Amino acid sequence: MFDSPLSASAYEVLGVEASADDETLRRAYRLRLRQTHPDTGGDAAVFIQVQRAWELVGEPAARAAYDRGHGFGAPAFSPDAPVWRPARATADTRPRARSHGQPGGWRRERYLTLMREWVGRGATLEDPYDPALVRSAPHHVRRLLADALAEEATARIVGDLGMGYTVWHDVEASGRSGDPDAKIDHIVLGPSGLYGVLSEDFGGPVRFRRGEVIGDGVREAPIAGLLARMRVVARAAGVRFGGAIVVLPDDDVDQPITELGKVRGTPVAVVSRSALSTVLRRGVTGVRAVGGNESFDVRTRLQQTVRFA
Repeated sequence: MFDSPLSASAYEVLGVEASADDETLRRAYRLRLRQTHPDTGGDAAVFIQVQRAWELVGEPAARAAYDRGHGFGAPAFSPDAPVWRPARATADTRPRARSHGQPGGWRRERYLTLMREWVGRGATLEDPYDPALVRSAPHHVRRLLADALAEEATARIVGDLGMGYTVWHDVEASGRSGDPDAKIDHIVLGPSGLYGVLSEDFGGPVRFRRGEVIGDGVREAPIAGLLARMRVVARAAGVRFGGAIVVLPDDDVDQPITELGKVRGTPVAVVSRSALSTVLRRGVTGVRAVGGNESFDVRTRLQQTVRFA
């Protein structure tokens, strides 16, 4: 809830400055509880946020740990990292999915470039992932980091599915448009089918209307954009995608798995991050399984065609 570059800090949820003393913080917490309690007409989701904020900063030890923070990510993707800034690689020897490309790489590079420009050429940027610095950056800069982190989280999940899966990250999909920003976050090939996958963090809850994701932080039409980019890659490689999956943070969806049916002829599912492995193993309704020689042929065609953003 508070671990996204787009989310409000615990202090912002409580309506106080980060420098507020303990008594001010306590009064603010009690006031926000009264304002947001569902029994008095408040928003249940915000009420839960207020309680979670108090858990993070209400006690001195917890507040000190929260204020120290842990950064918003390591400078590069590590498939074995359980958190954003791993101390060391794990000794996991299980067979992993075949992985190609750098998940989140394009957006991390863009984030660092814009962050340096925002801080100023003459300034020293000691830690571009410092929580206080990230939260003070412009929204479009924070969004780049949020999306990069989302892509890296998906990559770790897919990597754990095992050697029966192949994934391509940050796949260029500009086609004739020449748009340098046009890419597919992940293409996943496994026994349950061939999927185009979009990893997103809109910074808040989403809803669905007419086969599309909507919400306060949603840009344009994410599903329509994903399907358009999938068509570009499908034509170039001579393959056919079975379905599309949009992966969102657990807190931003009411249900872990929402199947939207066919959108422009393609089955689409919106899933929480924790449900992604289940969906990729089980499959999406209406998506044809891929196996044997066909799987080998699809993988070869993509491997020969895919270019990375």
